[in-house]
Amino acid sequence: MTKKRRNGGRNKNGRGHVASIRCSNCSRMCPKDKAVRRFTVRNMIESAAIRDMSEASVYKEYVLPKLYLKIHYCISCAIHSHVVRVRSVEGRRNRAPPARVRFNKDGKKINPAAVAAVAAAGKA
Repeated sequence: MTKKRRNGGRNKNGRGHVASIRCSNCSRMCPKDKAVRRFTVRNMIESAAIRDMSEASVYKEYVLPKLYLKIHYCISCAIHSHVVRVRSVEGRRNRAPPARVRFNKDGKKINPAAVAAVAAAGKA
């Protein structure tokens, strides 16, 4: 029988059984090693209300608390909500992590190729 994925879609390797988790979106039971995990850091207050909160606050430099969430998705929800994408046979062989999107202090995206070119020009 042909095999679609080298790891069978799991990260179990030598273990016989892995604990199950519930999907954050649909509450489906899913093995912990198969679930798609994402760690999100958000402000507790949405961006529209931040200004109102800072104006109403007694403290001048009050740092608003952040919300730290570890979200587990089952494969169906991860694909449906575009957290992960379906890849071709050749694309599935690529095990390298995707390039991370980075932002500068102004909130604009940084192009890694342009940064590498500037660094190379600075050394020469």
